[in-house]
Amino acid sequence: MSRSDTLTSTNPCTGAPLWQGPVASPADVAAAVAAARAAAPGWAATPLADRQALARRFAAAVTAQAEDFAALIARETGKPLWEARTEVASTAAKVEISITAQAQRAGESEAELPGARSVTRHKPHGVLAVLGPYNFPAHLPNGHIVPALIAGNTLVFKPSEHTPAVAEFMARLWAEAGLPAGVLTLVHGAAATGQALAAADTDGLLFTGSAGAGAALARQFAETPGRILALEMGGNNPLIAWDVEANDIEAAAALIVQSAYLSAGQRCTNARRLIVADGAHAPFVEAVLALSQRLILDHPFADPQPFLGPVIHNGAADSLEAAAAAMAARGATVLAPLARPVPGRPFLTPALLDVTHMTGRDDTELFGPLLRLVRVPDFDAALAEANATRFGLAAGLIGGDRALYDRFWAASRAGVVNWNRPTNGAASSAPFGGVGASGNHRPSAYYAADYAAWPVASLEADTPSATITTGLR
Repeated sequence: MSRSDTLTSTNPCTGAPLWQGPVASPADVAAAVAAARAAAPGWAATPLADRQALARRFAAAVTAQAEDFAALIARETGKPLWEARTEVASTAAKVEISITAQAQRAGESEAELPGARSVTRHKPHGVLAVLGPYNFPAHLPNGHIVPALIAGNTLVFKPSEHTPAVAEFMARLWAEAGLPAGVLTLVHGAAATGQALAAADTDGLLFTGSAGAGAALARQFAETPGRILALEMGGNNPLIAWDVEANDIEAAAALIVQSAYLSAGQRCTNARRLIVADGAHAPFVEAVLALSQRLILDHPFADPQPFLGPVIHNGAADSLEAAAAAMAARGATVLAPLARPVPGRPFLTPALLDVTHMTGRDDTELFGPLLRLVRVPDFDAALAEANATRFGLAAGLIGGDRALYDRFWAASRAGVVNWNRPTNGAASSAPFGGVGASGNHRPSAYYAADYAAWPVASLEADTPSATITTGLR
């Protein structure tokens, strides 16, 4: 921010300003919520088919402007253009997925009972707040916005202060699709704006972000249990490599590298801890180091395209460098350093640190390309190490047979559990979320329909029919 009342986003690759606009004051936040409250009855009364049709027009607009959208995401986040394109495609695809999910999970159902019908229908909450992250500034908040709008809610959306331009672009596409005024309103700012929105007169809040911010929201919402709160937070995600055949080592290394370093380590499902059998770990380490050293680190539009770009800003890079240095000082062995090849810019090379004998290992989410290696004597120890975290978002097993995976699945305390796939692979037709410090049992993705509306159970009969047969004089 250049002034206390102005927000400026910059290109992380260059530091050049990209977008500038006013920070929402508490009065601005209140006005946005009031506008959403005024628009809520009309939007809720809009037929579901019309709400769905409007969402489909939004998806068509996203597809029609996909290249401009992807280029903006790449400039504002620093992620490679190829990855920004996949984010745009996911943003558009979310509409049909949400329409199907709403019909299956929050549609109308009916059962005949003696003398009545049991009918379950769903109502929108009313006005919902959405707080979005910077790592997927379109796809992740859109994962809340689409199902909430389809359900009939109105929304006030505060994007990350690092990616306001992407949010403005997305809001414009909703407006062009015909969304009425007041149904989706943006407010910009940092933590203070988010706190003001969380304290405002809404009927709930849908959040994707850090565990610290989510915990603060949970404390704030403890005083208003009638308001819905959906929290999707981060993780200190374990990836176990065990009993991998010699001819599968290269494939295993590719899964490890993708799990750890995709999106410059800025996915909540990135692997943070690689757990291996002590004495059998050398082939993994050699293969992972060899492959990670081949990864291209560059700006989003480079040719050839990079595998990863910078982290979001210099402050994030500084914190990651400090964390790596602190681990080395406490006894971690640096197998691949977290280097910063472009002075003054947040490009970081993929790092691997053996922390097996490090003193004071922290249960922290290091949101960047920094993987920690832990060597253990047996699979029981591997399971214990995997679960030695307050988080519970993603966990993965590479290698082994079905019996070993079944054992791993049963013991894992995570909402996303994968076998011979990256930890950051998830299906759009499945729920997405975690437990512990990773969420509050309200998974998003396909299950977002569950928290976007509330169920109403009814017993109905066309005519009154009742007698009292017991207890009369």
